[in-house]
Amino acid sequence: MKRIFCPKCDNQLTFDETKYPKGKVLVFVCPQCTHQFKIRLGKKIVKTETGEEKEVNEADFSCGYITVIENNFGYKQDLPLVEGDNVIGRRNKDTDGVHVAIITSDPSMGRKHCVIHVKPDGNGHYIYTLRDFPSLTGTFVRNVLVGKKEQVVIEDEAIVTIGATTFILHAK
Repeated sequence: MKRIFCPKCDNQLTFDETKYPKGKVLVFVCPQCTHQFKIRLGKKIVKTETGEEKEVNEADFSCGYITVIENNFGYKQDLPLVEGDNVIGRRNKDTDGVHVAIITSDPSMGRKHCVIHVKPDGNGHYIYTLRDFPSLTGTFVRNVLVGKKEQVVIEDEAIVTIGATTFILHAK
């Protein structure tokens, strides 16, 4: 089952995406506010470091991903990363510029909390660097606070805490 959100009222809707082919446009009517909106399955446009737009599959985990650990504020989520900057923060219908939006009610997580930069190293692997956006509550790697203007290299299975939410990096 796939979860989507109404762009007007942020109401959550679910549907079975396996019943439709990739690239298909679906139209939904929100039962809460009656707003009508469309989504396209399986296609997502992202901007690369050079500013070019690139079409990727919605569930493209080829550059690695993060797993958000379930807690009182939200459920477990696997969120893909792309090459370049991945701004991570709390999902909000008014938030622009967040590439990895965590669905949570955690009030201590910022809308733009931290950034994971993904860069290929030439050997088929990726280098992951983490920095605070800056946020009010800070970003922690294995319970060590990342400095305000500091960038740290993180590796596979690094444990990162933002606010009261923790996620684990899974490298390619």
